[in-house]
Amino acid sequence: MRALALLMFLSTPAFGWEASSDGRICRLDHSTPEVEVALTYDPAVPIYAITLTRPGQVWPNGDVFVIAYAGAAPLTISTNRHMTDGSSPTVSDSGFGNVLNGLAFNTTATALLGSVAIPIDLSGARPEVEAFVDCTRTPSAGV
Repeated sequence: MRALALLMFLSTPAFGWEASSDGRICRLDHSTPEVEVALTYDPAVPIYAITLTRPGQVWPNGDVFVIAYAGAAPLTISTNRHMTDGSSPTVSDSGFGNVLNGLAFNTTATALLGSVAIPIDLSGARPEVEAFVDCTRTPSAGV
């Protein structure tokens, strides 16, 4: 029975945060069965963007997109300047300090749009957020 429990644990996919770079664009990605988070920084523009995708589902329409962070540094940020491609809301801006601090210093985030609220586990996000921030300072160096 213990062997079966161990096998089940080892075969469960690990969903973690991952910072990366293609040498130009910096990325911070996180994927769970409920949501895929993709945060990018393009120094050519320069612009940050975050897109949240619900695999196999669409987000409802909504006038305001909200991310509420809970943990050591609680914070709620909202915007009516989000764009939706029919399935995923995207928010872009020239500064993302609140988003990055929220990801790094809290335990959970909840994305809200219309009638949908999706919780996001922030376990392990902080070192990857720090790597992402380092990348944004020297994008050609990569992560």
